[in-house]
Formats: sequence, structure tokens, C-alpha cells
Amino acid sequence: MKKIGMLGVSMVGLAMAVSACGSNDSTNNAAPAASGSASASTGASAATAASGGDPVTIKVFQLKVEIADKFEAMVKEFETEHPDIKVVAETVGGGTGYMDALKAKFAAGEGPDIFNNGGAKEMQLWKEHLADLSDQPWVSHLLPGTGDGMKDTDGKLYGMPMNMEGYGYLYNKDLFAKAGITELPKTLTELQAAAQKLKDAGIAPFANGFAEWWIIGSHFTNVAFGQQEDPAGFIQQLNDGTATIPSNAVFKQFQNLMDTTIKYSNDNPLTTDYNTQVTLFASGKAAMLQQGNWVESMIGDIDANLNYGILPMPVGDEATSDRIVAGVPNNWAVNKNSEHVEAAKTFLDWMVSSAAGQKYMTEEFGFIPAFDNIPTDKLSQLSQDIVAYSKENKTIPMIWTSWPDGANKEFAAALQEYSAGKIKWDDVLNKMQDSWNNLK
Repeated sequence: MKKIGMLGVSMVGLAMAVSACGSNDSTNNAAPAASGSASASTGASAATAASGGDPVTIKVFQLKVEIADKFEAMVKEFETEHPDIKVVAETVGGGTGYMDALKAKFAAGEGPDIFNNGGAKEMQLWKEHLADLSDQPWVSHLLPGTGDGMKDTDGKLYGMPMNMEGYGYLYNKDLFAKAGITELPKTLTELQAAAQKLKDAGIAPFANGFAEWWIIGSHFTNVAFGQQEDPAGFIQQLNDGTATIPSNAVFKQFQNLMDTTIKYSNDNPLTTDYNTQVTLFASGKAAMLQQGNWVESMIGDIDANLNYGILPMPVGDEATSDRIVAGVPNNWAVNKNSEHVEAAKTFLDWMVSSAAGQKYMTEEFGFIPAFDNIPTDKLSQLSQDIVAYSKENKTIPMIWTSWPDGANKEFAAALQEYSAGKIKWDDVLNKMQDSWNNLK
């Protein structure tokens, strides 16, 4: 099995942990300069608690819109157990650029105490703001490789994995049965045949959210990078000029998957946002959805009994096309200039070490944990499907955090133009290459 690109995530380790115990919105915008606020004592919260004063307040700025309400509920349980710490959570994501909003907060001297970081190149861009978490209790419970994206060359760890995620095409099992699809598609030709059967049965095959740059510019484009024989090596070759996107066989073949999703799309995909896309699928108005296990909470709010699973996003008919994307998509980071660093660390540790925090992670958020001390017997069927792919070594890496800063948005713009019929596929590949050259 290939490693999870430059993140180094071992899905085999995940599978072993699951067996033993019984899933961006982000872009790599450069981090702003430090706001200049003085670094306060990291023992502030402990001092406040000891003196019996008012609780300290830590601010969490996070991007998972689909868990926003349940995150607030978890915070209340934490505050009950830790009356000396108050947590104020703010969620920005979906159709709003999280990293742009985070950058603005730091530039205004209002950097949150806890925030998200995608790791790899994004970690390097924000390192001046990141507290060292190497000595935290949860570090010894990390699954192999899951912390690699937040480790620097100094060997220190600057973030805690939020979760493991996997994505591909979610599919409605009942609609597939209604269309007479008895064999799940594993290749592009089989996917096209299934889409045609769905269309013939009067069912919209795909719910496409092309209005969202991250859906098409990061997640969709990642498939072409992940299907390379050596994804990390290919990125290095692009950086040193020994390889190009227009001359790459996988990227040429990638057009066929794009064309298939366009041909069998819902109406107006270029104006369909994330929420609308998920709603179309969850309400049974489309049979397939390009998303991952992070949408389970949203789907459950619409139809808790929806019967669905996950399929690969095949670029061709090779056996290697039968793979989903999996890895650590994001991490929790602590602002090293926070006045309440220790309180922030306490909250992060509670999320993954307490019974309540662990329950929220697996049962409420639908997260696949990146830790060996969190029970996984209550994982959803979709998460179990993702684990099954990992056990069979059928995964490709989440590697967009290793792309040049801002490339994903420019990739999205090119693909959106192509979807609108304004440019040809050769133009898409040339635009991608130009973006890479200009931004690397």
C-alpha cells in the first residue's frame, strides 16, 4: 500500500486499531505575521482556578460546519467538568473561506486560542503561531503516521489530528437497487453504465456542488494526484520541473471522470453549494454525492434512515481505480501567543481522553479516530466501509496540503470554466501547470 503522501498516514494502523477495539474547507494561504501581542503565562488558567477567580475563556475557531451544533453540546459537557474554563466556539466553513477568515483574525490581533491547520506545507506557513504539543498525554495514543503532517524537522509536534476521513462517491443503496444496479461500479466504464441506468430510471445520478472551490479544486483534483504511482514523488517532480501536468497520463485520463460527472449531473451544478448538494443526496433527489464521512451528521438530520455507502472515484478501468481517498484532513492547533495555552491544551486532551469527548467524536461527529485509545465499535456503517477499504489497501492520499499556496482555488476556477463549456481540457491542464509554476 502507498503511504498517505506527505502526510505519511498509515491506514493499516487504523484498521489494526479498529480490529483491536472491536473523514477543506481550507486553502494554504500564507499565514500573517505575528500580531505582536505579548505571550502570556501558559499557566494562566491554572492560576485562575487556584485563586477561585472567574473562569478563563478560550476561543475555538473551527471549520467543520456539519458538527457545529454538536460541538457546542460537547463544549457544555466540558465546561461542566471544568468550571474554571469557558469555551467559545466559532465555526466558519462550507461556502466561506476558513483560512482567509483565520488570517484576518490574526492580522487584527484577534487570533483564537485553538484553530485548525491542514498540516504539511500549511503547517510550515503557520509555524510561527503554533504551540509545541509534543509533551501532551494523547501523543502516545496516536495511530502510526497520523501526526506526521504536523511534525517539523525539529521532531516537535505542532498539532493534534482532528480525525481520519475518507471520501469518494457516496451512493444511495435503495436508488441503485431501484435502477437495477446489482454490481457496484469499480471502474470508470462501470460508473458510466451505472449512471446511465440511474438516468434511465428517472433518477439524477450525481449531486455536484461545483460552486464550492474546495469540492472541485481540492477534493476532486486530489484524485488525479493520488492516483499517481508515487504521489509525493510526482509533486516533487512538478516542483523541480522534471514533470508537468499537461504531459501526465493520469491527468489526461482524468478528463473522462470530469466529463462523466458533468453529463450525469444535477441541474445547475455551478451554482450548487455544499449544503444544497448534500441536501439533494440526503433527500433522495440524487443517487451519488462526492463527499466523505464528514457529511453523516448533515445527512442524518435530513434522513436518519438513509441507506448509503461509498464508492471509488475511478479515473480509468485499471484495477487501481478501485480506491477511495483517505487520511488526516485537518488538525487542532494551539496559538502559542494565547494567554491561556494550558487551558487550550486541557480542552484538546479532554476531547480525546474523556469518555464524553470520545463519545462525541465517534457517535455524534461520526469521526474515525486517529487514536488507539478511542473505542470504534460504535462507528457508523459508512466509517466501517472506509475502514474496509483501508484493510484491503484500497486508498489514495489526501495530498492537497502539499500543493503550492492557493493552487487549489486556481484549479477550481479552471475546472469551473471547463464545466461551463468555456475552455477545453488541454486549457485546463495548461492553466493548472501555469498555476503551479507561478505559486510553487
